[in-house]
Amino acid sequence: MDTEPITASSLGRTYMINADTLEHAYKNVLSDYQDWELQGKAIECILRPENMGEELGIDETSLGDDVRIILHNKDGHGRKGTIVAIITGLNTENAISHLKDLPQDARKKVTSVTMDLSDTMSDIVKAVFPNAMIVRDCFHVVRRATEASEEIRMKCKREAGKELKRQMVEHKKHLEELSKKRTWYKKHIEAKRKEAGKPIHCKGRKRGRKPMRLNAKFIPPKLSNGETLTEALTRCRDQLRVSRNKWNPTQEARGKILFKRYPKLEESYNMTQSLRSVFRDKTLVRDTAKTKLENWYNKATECTLREVKSVRDTIKFYEEEILNYFIAWQTNASAESLNSKIKRFWAQLKGVKDVSFFFYRVVTIFG
Repeated sequence: MDTEPITASSLGRTYMINADTLEHAYKNVLSDYQDWELQGKAIECILRPENMGEELGIDETSLGDDVRIILHNKDGHGRKGTIVAIITGLNTENAISHLKDLPQDARKKVTSVTMDLSDTMSDIVKAVFPNAMIVRDCFHVVRRATEASEEIRMKCKREAGKELKRQMVEHKKHLEELSKKRTWYKKHIEAKRKEAGKPIHCKGRKRGRKPMRLNAKFIPPKLSNGETLTEALTRCRDQLRVSRNKWNPTQEARGKILFKRYPKLEESYNMTQSLRSVFRDKTLVRDTAKTKLENWYNKATECTLREVKSVRDTIKFYEEEILNYFIAWQTNASAESLNSKIKRFWAQLKGVKDVSFFFYRVVTIFG
């Protein structure tokens, strides 16, 4: 339990031990929790200065009702010695004051800090680590571009939904008109037969096509791949986030149909892939990458989509820090991985009663 984010209940089931007894024994006897300085307190800040390194990452994550800033050392690789600080809340001044308690010599030795596109994280790093180079995570940059495609996809889906509702209303009106025509025709035939002295009701074989039922269910039109338009626009969400060479044959067929019907969706997707190719080119250096980005800016300017132009403006705003990626070739994936491990650990507990004991375990495992 000192090395893996595993709960007492899951460990107890494995070794057929009572979970409550195991947790009580670990908390009060086997571990150092009783001697921990933050025992039983509402934890606002946890610092581990011994885990400081030259390459750090910073990110925020939501645990329960609180948002916490987690600063980590990349050399820890998600194991012991990874967590440098955990601070509750996103108050910039509060976070800066806590992080300045770290040794000044260690803070000056930090060479780079990776982060997402958050201005809060940037303000903290600039104030605490004066010599550090800020590296904006390239995956967050590309994700911002995929969000533009997502906006267009949702717009197309809403339009398709409106068209489907219109078709359903027309189908209902058609059935109502058909019912009125049949009622009138029935009365007309009955009157004619009555005038001719023939029986009103005649059992004979009816010729021609079978008449449409008045309670016929509406069947939405389907595309050539067997999906309705709204189904195709719903199922293409994940495939628009990856490169086209990773699509399977089903996704390829769906993509061809949707791109032919919605040229704007194809345009936004191609712009995203063009941006992704810049960050995937490992032969680039900072200057050549800047040229590539400027070429992408020109394409975005010629583009007719306001969503793509919004992405262009965002990248231009953070351009200098984004281009630092081509110097250090670092991403913030380690922060995302660490956050994911802590969240999964929190979810295993299905409700954390003793928050200080939870963070004691987190610091013991990752700190």
